[in-house]
Amino acid sequence: MGLVQRLTDPNIRKHLLRDEGEVIVDEVSHHWVVFVVPVLEYLLAIAVLIAFPFFPVDLAWLPLLLAFAIAVHATYRSLVEHMDRFVITNMRVFRVNGVFSQQLATMPLSRILDITVQKPLRGRVLGYGHFVFESAAQAQGLREIRYVARPDARDLAIQRVVQRAGLRGPKVN
Repeated sequence: MGLVQRLTDPNIRKHLLRDEGEVIVDEVSHHWVVFVVPVLEYLLAIAVLIAFPFFPVDLAWLPLLLAFAIAVHATYRSLVEHMDRFVITNMRVFRVNGVFSQQLATMPLSRILDITVQKPLRGRVLGYGHFVFESAAQAQGLREIRYVARPDARDLAIQRVVQRAGLRGPKVN
């Protein structure tokens, strides 16, 4: 595996407890809306390059450097969003994020007390929402997961896994 592939692949499977029978129920990447700002930054870099002929010859390096810096920033922001993954398994939920250094936050299903799904108006129109997890722990890395596509379906998937694991009371008809 090359350096570029290691930096662009979150490699979720290496964090699974395979010996314990853990399987992925859902792997959640961010909604496409998080890539709008990096795309706009790329367009700005292109606009700077288009304006290149209008700069004096002695300052010709300035638009090239500026366009390169903008494109590098847009690439980094895209990678940050791409590498941020929220994973639901049959035993726990966890989040892996980070480009150069990675952070892993894990919460067993039994510790999830409440899940709030926030859907702002823009999110309702575009199909995304935010999860806020409440647990017995004070502070954790899974408190808020933002820009989740299909938040209602993801919430039902978590509730279904929790129910199948027998962590909530039996269904009452």
